[in-house]
Order: sequence, then C-alpha cells, then structure tokens
Amino acid sequence: MSASGATAVPPFRHIDWAPRDIALDRRPDGTMLMRSRVALGPVAPHLPSFVRRWGTETPTRTFLAQRRGPQRDWQRLSYGEALAKADALTQALINLDLPAGQPVAVLSGNSLEHALMMLAAMQAGRPAAPVSPSYSLVSQDHAKLRHVFALIKPAVIMVQDGPPFEKALAALDLRGMRIVHVDRPPAGFDSLSFHALAETPVTSDVQASVDSLRPDTVGKLLFTSGSTGMPKAVINTHGMMCANTTMSQQARPLRDGDPRPEVLDWLPWNHTMGGNAMLNPLMADGGTLYIDDGRPVPGLFDETLRNLREMSPTYFANVPAGYAMLATALEQDDALARAFFKQLQLFAYGGATLPDDLYRRLQALAVRHTGERIVMATGWGATETGPTATSTYWNTERVGLIGLPYPGVELKLVPAGPKFEIRLRGPIITPGYHGQPELTAKAFDEEGFYKIGDAATFVDPERPEEGLVFAGRVVEDFKLTSGTFVHVGTLRVAAIAAASPVIQDALVAGQDREYVALLAWPNLGACRVLCGKPDATLEQVVHEPAVIQAMRAGLAAHNASATGSSMRIARVMLMTEPPSVDGNELTDKGYINQRAGLERRAALVERLYAAQPDAEVIVIA
Repeated sequence: MSASGATAVPPFRHIDWAPRDIALDRRPDGTMLMRSRVALGPVAPHLPSFVRRWGTETPTRTFLAQRRGPQRDWQRLSYGEALAKADALTQALINLDLPAGQPVAVLSGNSLEHALMMLAAMQAGRPAAPVSPSYSLVSQDHAKLRHVFALIKPAVIMVQDGPPFEKALAALDLRGMRIVHVDRPPAGFDSLSFHALAETPVTSDVQASVDSLRPDTVGKLLFTSGSTGMPKAVINTHGMMCANTTMSQQARPLRDGDPRPEVLDWLPWNHTMGGNAMLNPLMADGGTLYIDDGRPVPGLFDETLRNLREMSPTYFANVPAGYAMLATALEQDDALARAFFKQLQLFAYGGATLPDDLYRRLQALAVRHTGERIVMATGWGATETGPTATSTYWNTERVGLIGLPYPGVELKLVPAGPKFEIRLRGPIITPGYHGQPELTAKAFDEEGFYKIGDAATFVDPERPEEGLVFAGRVVEDFKLTSGTFVHVGTLRVAAIAAASPVIQDALVAGQDREYVALLAWPNLGACRVLCGKPDATLEQVVHEPAVIQAMRAGLAAHNASATGSSMRIARVMLMTEPPSVDGNELTDKGYINQRAGLERRAALVERLYAAQPDAEVIVIA
C-alpha cells in the first residue's frame, strides 16, 4: 500500500521504445498529414542479406525449428546450414534455365524447406509466391488457385508432400512449370526432389545473382482478395520489406545483453503478418523461430501449449481467441506460466480488439510470475504496406489502438464524417499489383497516397501522440432506415467484446433496416466451458441456455450504455457453418468480408428481420 492507501501499480517490463515525436500538419479542407519526425535508419539492400550475415557471423545459432518424425522431436536448422542449403537451391534454380523473372510458388504451409526455397527464389532474382494452402486443400473448385496461376505464371511449384496436392495440381495448366516435392512426389506428375536440389554444387553464379539484387527488385508476390473476391498479387520489393524491418527495429531496438529473439508462431507465411511482420525482423535480428503446428482453436491449441513447455519466448503474438485459451492454461499451470514469462518482453495481438477482461487476466498472470506487467502491443497495415505502417510503440494500457506511424511513413487523414479515412505514403508502400495495372491506378490518389480503405479516430484530438483508434472499413458502413449511419468496424469490435467469450466473430446487418442485428460465429471452446459440456459440438452449443444467456446479458449491458440506435444490437443468430473460402467470406488476411458474408447468407439475414422471429433468432433486451 502507498501512503494514501492505494495499491501501487506494478511497472511494465522495460523496453527502449522509440520516441513519439509526431508532426501533424492541418490543411484548410480538414485533411491532416501525420508523420514521425524521427528519421528512418539505414535499410538493408535485400532480404537474403540477413541470413547471409548471420550464416557467416553465428553459423551454429538456430534459425528455424520444427517438430518432425514419429516422436515429434524438434528438428533445427542453423543459420550456417540455412545459408549453405539456400545457396545450393539458388544454384539449382539457375541451372534449370527457366524464363527470367517468373516466380517460385509454394503451395504448402510453413516448413524448414519452405523457408529455404523462399530464400533461394529471392537470391535467384525470382519472386517467392507463397499461396494459401486453402486454395489447394480446402477449396472444392480451385477457382482461386487457377486465377493465381494464370496471373503470375510461376516457373516452379513446390509442395511439401505431393499426394494431398494431386487434385489441385490436376486442376492447373502446368505447361512450362517444374514441380518440386519435399516428402513424397505427387502421383502422375513429373517432380524434382527438393533434397536432391539442395545438394547442387554452388558456383560463383550464386553470389553474382545475389549481388544483382536491388531495392526495387521484386522479392515476393503476396495474395490478398480483400472485398474483391479473386486474389490480387501484391508486389513486395526488397526495399519495401527491408524498410519495414528497419522501422520495426527502430521502434523497439535490442539493447546490449538482450537475448536474441525466440519466437513461437503459427501465422502462415503466405500471409503478410506471418511472412513479413514476424519472419523478416526475426531474420534481421538473428533470432530463432519455432514453427508452431498448433492453432488458436479448440483441440489444436494443445500443440501450442506443448511447445511453450519446451521454449520460453521473448515475444508472443496471437489473436484474442488464442489469448483466451492461453490465459486459462496459464492460470491452471504455474510451471507453464513460469516458463512462458521467463524472458517474455512483449505481447502482441491482431485480428480483433482484445477484450479488457482478457487483458487484465494476462497482466495479473504476468505480475504473479514476474512482478512486472508486459506491454500488449499491436500494429496496423496491409499486404500493400509491407505490412506494418503504424504501431503502439510505447507503454500503453489501452487495447484497441492502431498506434502511430513508423519513422518514414506518412499518413493522410481525410475527413469522413466523425472519423478519418487513412491513406499512406512512404518506402513500405507497394508499387502495385502484378499484372493488373488498372487496379494499381485505382489504389492511389492524386498525391501518390495508397488508399487502404480503413478509417480511424484520435484517442485525443488535442494530443495526437496518444495514437489512433481503428474505426472500421470505410466501405462497410451503412445507414438504417432512420438515416443514422452505422460504423460497422467500431460496432463489430464493441459487440464481440461485449459478448465475450461467446462470440468469436460476426457479420453486422442492418442496411436499410430499422435496427442492427448480428450473424455471429460462436467460440466453441468458451461455449463448452459455459455449458459445462467439454465434448459438445457447435450444433449443440448454439442451443445451450447458458450460452444464450451469457451472450444476451453481455449485449444487453452493451445496449444499455450505447449512445444511439447505431450502436445497439437488437437481434442475434449464432451460426454453425464456418466462413467460406470459395464464397469469399474470409479474406487472405484472415478477416471477415462483411459484404460477401451478408450476400451469401441473405436467407439468414431475412430470418433475423422476420416480423415473428423463429426460435434460433435471439432477441436482445
């Protein structure tokens, strides 16, 4: 207790953050330009330079680790081994004498071999093009996969294990393309062995190819569909990705004596957050990435917990659903919690706003096991921005922020009602979309700012250094019949938080209707706990009285504090069918496509607004 009787708030674990020195220039029309006065530091010439550095300076340090074999032991790949194998694969690609510049596509998920092929492609001057495995393994019509291949025309296609990809490969025109397999070859296709290619003798051609890389050389093609349905191939140059890595390092520089980063992560490398925001800075710092085969869903999160019992991360990132499962596990297992917090410097979250109650639980755990709180950070950006343009690089206690621009990034804040449309300019912005110049032209305004389509508001308009709050997608907003605007992004986040932990995600309905309603996906793990039935299915939990009551109570409390009809939820229906990849309901960023979801589930929307709602429509007080 302090002298006044108040309990002292434990300090945050120390981080040397970059200064928040923000300039805000105001224009007569209400538009504002926001930037950091901190200059961008030196930028590496290309991504392979990171592994080439550490492969020479610290060749025995582990770069990547992944569980393999019947016993699921960790197989480790050192920086020295990675450099040698990447060079051999680079030579193999050169020896294939394929048409210049055509990409190397990887159809399978994260693996040691995926990383090596990605590095080799870039060293050979070819874009690495990691493609979401769902396009091959989940999709039934392979329309997106065929679209991607027609768009980028890869020279090489890599799969980890051939047989699961046979149906997808059969749907493609593979003329002029070479298939590479790691484990088993796909039946009926000519395929090269990855392991044989990785034994190719290296010549001076490899170093010559690396030396020819420039900041404007295309390093990756990453796919994003957003609200357009079919994927666009976003050009990621080496300059973009290396500039973003420098920004990340400047925001939170390593101190002398700090441990090298050790990270456990499941985010897929075909996604910009996993492949760029997570992997690139880790390579730059010479850290170690443990590839997590777990996922933040019931039944698969046990693998993540097993991994955390065997390594202590310095940095941990997840989505709110994953943090909910982690908090429960740490509260029940002191040994696991001690290992988890042993050298943890920073939490990070994304995908949705972290509920306040979950934030408090995580901080209580941190204090119990370390005596300190751990900063919970987040960032914001897109595949087109390399990806992180803004971040909370200070000891903030507020969740839901998108932060402030990194050094070198300029934001244009254009008035859009009570919020601001955000546009971006700087060295991390894509030059455009591969093979789609018309989309590239539409993506930029007359001053060269990228139009990301997101909106934000200030925490405090008089103190811009307090940061920006995400306010949804500009195109998602709609009007009720009363003429009142509904800001979908803001309401969706608030509703999910209010109904925590029942709702995992939701579609916000109400355009040209009298009131707002939700089509919601339940959080199966949390609902099982609420109803006390650990083996209940989705179809069962959505009818459980305890689940319905918890959601109704949370949303009723939200409605009681709402300031108007645009923030009140009148009805909810819990859905059991997951978001559809083929139906464009799930973007490649992992976000819900509101427009596509509402169109695809139009029949459910009509049930929400029926004059006499059926038993599955939950009316909120």
